[in-house]
Amino acid sequence: MVVMKMKFPFQKRVKLAQGLWLLSWCATVAGATTFTLGCLLKTELLRRAEVMDNADIHIVPNTLMIVGLASLGINYFASKICQDALDAGRFPRWKNFLKPYFAVSCFFTVLMLLSVIMSYAMKGSLESSLKAGLRNGIRFYKDTDTPGRCFQKQNIDRLQMDFECCGNNDFRDWFEVQWISNRYLDFSSKEVKDRVKSNVDGRYLVDGVPFSCCNPRSPRPCMQYQLTNNSAHYNYDYLTEELNIYLRGCREALVHYYMGLMNTIGAGVLSIFILQGSVLVSLRFLQTAMEAVAGKENTEIETEGYLLEKGVKDTIMEYLDPVLKFFLLKNGGKVEEGDAAEKPPAVP
Repeated sequence: MVVMKMKFPFQKRVKLAQGLWLLSWCATVAGATTFTLGCLLKTELLRRAEVMDNADIHIVPNTLMIVGLASLGINYFASKICQDALDAGRFPRWKNFLKPYFAVSCFFTVLMLLSVIMSYAMKGSLESSLKAGLRNGIRFYKDTDTPGRCFQKQNIDRLQMDFECCGNNDFRDWFEVQWISNRYLDFSSKEVKDRVKSNVDGRYLVDGVPFSCCNPRSPRPCMQYQLTNNSAHYNYDYLTEELNIYLRGCREALVHYYMGLMNTIGAGVLSIFILQGSVLVSLRFLQTAMEAVAGKENTEIETEGYLLEKGVKDTIMEYLDPVLKFFLLKNGGKVEEGDAAEKPPAVP
C-alpha cells in the first residue's frame, strides 16, 4: 500500500528541487549548530569533572557531536541530489545510492531525537553522579599536599563561590568531615586535643565552613566557625536568624544549572530534528517523482511521488532483511564449521 501519494507536475518538481536545495543548506548549518552545542555541553561537563563520580552523563554531548557531524554529510549530499534533480539526465546516477543513503539518514535522525530525550531524562544520573563526586570533593578538601588532590580545595572553593552554594546537600555537610589539614592544627592546644579525642575516628570536626561559603551580600561579617553556638556571637540566634552563608547545597545548584542547559539545548536540537525530518521527507518525494521520469522522452510530464511504496512495517522489514540474512549466514557458517570439526572421520 502506497503511503502519501502526491501528483507532481513539471513546475512543481522544479520548485521542490530548488526549495529543498535551500532547505538542505539550512539543515547543514543546523547540523553544525548541533555539533557546536554538543561541544559546549561537553566543555561545561568537563569543567566540573572533579565533582562528578561517573561519565554516564557525557553520552548526551557525545551523541550530539556525532549526529551533528553526520548531519553535515547527509545534507551536503541532499543538496547535490537536488541539483541533479533539475536535469533528468543526471539524476539516474543516484539510483543505487539513495536506498542506503535514506537508511543511514533515518538512523542518525532518530539518534538525534534520542539525544533530545536523553537530555531531559538524565537528571537522575546527573544527580547521583554529583552526590558522590561532591561528597568525595568535600572529604579530600584538606589534602592539599596529596598528589592528585592538591587542587581539590581550590576547585571546591571556586565552585561554591561561582554557584553561591555550600556543601553537598547544605552547609551542615562540612560539620561531618575534617576539612582543616593537620598541618594547620596546634596539637599542643587543649581544645584541639579534646576535639580529636571526642571523635571515634580521631578527626578534628568543627561546626564551621570554609570561607567560600560566606555570602558577600550579607550585611553582617562572615561567621565561619561556631555556627551552632549562640553565645559565641553577639546578637545571634542559630535557629531563627538567617545565616550569612549560602544555604543552598552545591548539588542542587549544579543540577539546576546543568538541567537548565540541557533542556535549552534539547529544545534547540528538537527544532533541528524537525528541520532534518522535513529534508528527508521532501527528498523522498523528489526521488520517487523523478524516478517516474526515467526512460521517458518527455521529461516534463506529470508524475506521482510518494513517501513509502509499501506500508511502514513492510518498508522496515525490507531494510532489515539484508542485515538479518548477513548475520544468519555468518552465524550459520560458524555452526557448520563447528559441526565439521566435531564430526569423527569416516571409517573406510
